[in-house]
Amino acid sequence: MTLFAKTDPEAGNKGISSFVVRPEEDDGFIVEGTEEKLGDKGCPTAELRFDDVYLPQDRLLGDEGRGFVHALKTLNGGRITIAARSVGIAQAALDAASDYATDREQFDQPISEFQAIQHKIADMDTKTRAARLLMHDAADKKIRGESFAKEAAQAKLYASEVSREVANEGIQIHGGYGYTKDFPAERFYRDAKLNEIYEGTSEVLRNTIAGELLE
Repeated sequence: MTLFAKTDPEAGNKGISSFVVRPEEDDGFIVEGTEEKLGDKGCPTAELRFDDVYLPQDRLLGDEGRGFVHALKTLNGGRITIAARSVGIAQAALDAASDYATDREQFDQPISEFQAIQHKIADMDTKTRAARLLMHDAADKKIRGESFAKEAAQAKLYASEVSREVANEGIQIHGGYGYTKDFPAERFYRDAKLNEIYEGTSEVLRNTIAGELLE
């Protein structure tokens, strides 16, 4: 695992360095136990404790004092990853809602034939497509070695909010079944919410985007 620690407490963010920690080798590294979360249950979250852990010089990643720079570079790339995850959840919610609307009948016809449902599906697909294009644009800039901080923030911001909106509409289309664990719609909603929080909250991302535009 990667650890960021202050090696020069007086130097602010220039006093942060990054290290490699090997849990199977380093005495004093303790995993406290996993958290009970609303969603994202396939990715355990735990508190990590370091009791007098000693790390030799060769565990330093890059130069001393460059940890904050490493973290920012990782964060910008990670935002594209979260955008891609968000698009995947939105697409899954859209597909599940479309299938359900085609199969579910009310008043002797599939609910997909009602205009209200059609408009929901149309909006869900349009938002998902737009999020996908933003994500691909940011990823393309990263691959080309171009500046991509603003594009990554925009992709993550929009895609994460879209994933929650589309998942919410997916539950609405499922009706009461969408609120049960018999269908995956409720899980998409629970998993989507986290996308708006980690790798930078939506509020922080708006600050980042504005900073890139107004600097």
